[in-house]
Parts: sequence; C-alpha cells; structure tokens
Amino acid sequence: MLMYYVVMKSNDIRRNLATEQYLMNQKNFDEPLLLFYIEKPCIIVGRNQNTYEEINQKYIEDNHITVTRRLSGGGGIYQDLGNLCFSFVVDADSEQFGDFKSFTQPIVDALHEMGATSAEVSGRNDMLVAGKKFSGNAMYTKNGKTFSHGTLSWNVDLDVLTQALNVPADKIASKGIKSIRQRVTNLKDHVNPEYQNMSTEEFRDVLLLNLFNAKSLPEIADREYQLTAADEQAIDKIFNDLYSNWDWVYGKSPKSTIQKRKHFDFGTIDARLLIENGKIANVKFYGDFFGSGDANDLAEKLAGTIYDREHLAAALEPIDTTPYFTGIPKTELVELLAQ
Repeated sequence: MLMYYVVMKSNDIRRNLATEQYLMNQKNFDEPLLLFYIEKPCIIVGRNQNTYEEINQKYIEDNHITVTRRLSGGGGIYQDLGNLCFSFVVDADSEQFGDFKSFTQPIVDALHEMGATSAEVSGRNDMLVAGKKFSGNAMYTKNGKTFSHGTLSWNVDLDVLTQALNVPADKIASKGIKSIRQRVTNLKDHVNPEYQNMSTEEFRDVLLLNLFNAKSLPEIADREYQLTAADEQAIDKIFNDLYSNWDWVYGKSPKSTIQKRKHFDFGTIDARLLIENGKIANVKFYGDFFGSGDANDLAEKLAGTIYDREHLAAALEPIDTTPYFTGIPKTELVELLAQ
C-alpha cells in the first residue's frame, strides 16, 4: 500500500487533532497520508454534539480527563494510553464521503493477520470483533481533501469509559444490549497469543508494518514524514485557537436545557438551566426547599456565568445563599448545579 505516514510524538489529543488538521489543510502529499497517535485520558465530542450532555462533568474533572471537540461529526469517544488512533488523509475525489469501509478495510485486513479473524466493518461507522465494538470512525472533508479517523481499543480501561461518557439509553437499546460495557471490547483479547502482551506502541508498530507489508521499520523510513519547526509553530496556533479553546469545546454546544435535581435534608432542589453558547442564560429553581428570599433573585445573579464548576463557584462565592436555600450549604449547591 503506497502512502506516507506520521507517528505523532505527543500524547495530548488536542495537539494531535491540531496536527491532523494542519497536515490535511496546509500540506500536499502525492500519496495518501496515514497518521497514528496515542493519547492520555480524554474525551472527544463530535462536531455537532452538546458537550454538556455527552460527558460526566464531575467525573472527568475529578479524574483529570481532557475534553475537546473534533471537526468531524459522530458521537463522543473516550480514549486513554491503551487506545491507538489512526487517520487517513486522501484527495476528496478519490473516496465517497461516508464510505468508511474503504478506509477501514486495510486496518481490518491487518488485524486478521494478527489473528483477530472475526474483525469486521459493521453498521454505519463501527468495527467489531466477536460481535463487540473496538473502533468508532468519523469523516471530514474540506478544501478537496478528506480525512477519516478512528479509534482502536487495544487495552483501554473500559470501566472508566462507561463512567466518563453519558450514553443515551435509546442508543444503547437500539443495539439490543443493556449497557455500553456489554457492547465494547479490547483487541488484545482477540489476537494471537504472541501479540497479547504488547504495549499500545508495539501494537502500532506491528500494525504499521502489516499495512506497508514490511518486515522492519527501517524498510519504510523513507515513507515517514517528520514535522519541521515551521510545522510545529503552525500547529501551536491551531492548538491554542481551537482545540484548547473553551469557546470551541463548550461554547459551540447548542442551546439546551439541563435539569439538576437532588434531595437534601432540608428539601429538594430541582434546577432547570438554560445554557446558550456555553453560558447560563436562565435558571429556574423548583422544589420543596425553604428560604426567606426569592430564588429567582439568585437565578438573575447567575445569568451570563460560564457553565462549569469553577465559574459557578466564583459567581456564588460572594453571595449568601442561606436566604434562598435554608440549611443547604453553598458548596453542595455548586455541586448540584455543576455535576
């Protein structure tokens, strides 16, 4: 298979997505380009998704999980150092948009060589092995080029995956299963024994050699593209302007209403927050709580606040919330609204 490849050195999903975008939009190759990258724990939401609805915000904050948004559509995914990402960049006229199989079949064929003979492309954009999902894929086209990128769960912590993402019940039910954990698997459990103890990096290298039909990495050294200092500088700008930018990650989330409800010893608070452009546009407090003040006054003071724990805590810090919610500590109010 004739192509060039890049093995990204960073473990930061935001920088790797910035690199992918840069190579797609700013560089021209006379053959397809293959990218491989491995990330520290992170969640990547799809271009059109509401970030707040896709993630367990408190869990990802407590566990220091990076959140970003990608250019392509599709659903939210969790990745850690046990996951290998790949991306193919080709001329847009060489592949039909949405034809994931043409991109992923070489990966499937390589996995067959490693003993995962039941690996297959399934449905709209998934890859399965033994009937369970190990890969999700998405696609994006711009300026005459298309990239198709996907995940390969080699040895991902699947318990974290199920806690970090909020997967809608109707989506789970549509797959005929009772939980997301029941539907996913790691590839290392399905390859031949000689491969099962490999690290993610070793898995990447074996896959790379299979894709190039080569025996060793030095054989294909001339096919590897090395980023220049000028490349790195341009990637820095994309990283800062987009993938680590709060407005892109959260502010792009569509207008939505979020309900937060909890019973405390002194009553129940049912808060309905209208979030627009990542900020609180309005809050309504319902419930059987007690308070000498009007909770609507507090709601007005929260309007315009960026919707995350840090900014909510800062907005409430100078306010005495006791007149609004008797017996309910301010810290617990913050936890309720931001959870």
